[in-house]
Amino acid sequence: MQDLQLIKGEHKHLVIAHVSDETAQWHITQEAGSVLTIHLFCLDGEATASHDVLFDIEQAGEHTETYIYGLGVISGKQQVNVRTRVRHSVPNGKSNQLLKFAVKDEAQGAFIGELIVAPHAQHTEAMQTNRNVLLSPAATMHTQPQLEIYADDVKCSHGATTGQIDESALFYMQQRGIAIDEARQLLLTAFFHDVIASLGEPETEERIQQRISDKLKY
Repeated sequence: MQDLQLIKGEHKHLVIAHVSDETAQWHITQEAGSVLTIHLFCLDGEATASHDVLFDIEQAGEHTETYIYGLGVISGKQQVNVRTRVRHSVPNGKSNQLLKFAVKDEAQGAFIGELIVAPHAQHTEAMQTNRNVLLSPAATMHTQPQLEIYADDVKCSHGATTGQIDESALFYMQQRGIAIDEARQLLLTAFFHDVIASLGEPETEERIQQRISDKLKY
């Protein structure tokens, strides 16, 4: 378990990069004016491993920002459970969550995203997006967005989808001479692009992309 306190003041930024090869819990309280950015990568672990990750965040001060970017390739017989909880307890907060997962073989994934806006947390802007792609018939992904909004002057949205890779796009690329495995890789690279780009560091982005490609090999 990790516990962090962000101190009040201008330009207080904290960036967390977590690789999910073990169970972990982060409990974070943000004070006024703080900015928290989380990058979560579920790309490691044994083929039969089970991992649980929790990010529990409270915005306790005004003009606070929270960004959570996550991606994962879950394979073998892995079980990966990711849970986020963002609590807007005061006005004028902002949060954005974007998490994407690709699940293959007999692996199981789950995402639970809780977004809670307190009655007096007016002028909150909060978005949550979860996108998932299943790469084999036995793969499963459970997604459960949970919004509890008790204030009326807010801008909040959420979206969650789970589906298969676009067969028409695969066919189109094959018709132009691209091998099917390469076509899958290209489509999944595009699928993860916006999460990878959130890193803002080309060398790190390239390393993450290579790890994704290695784990996606058929």
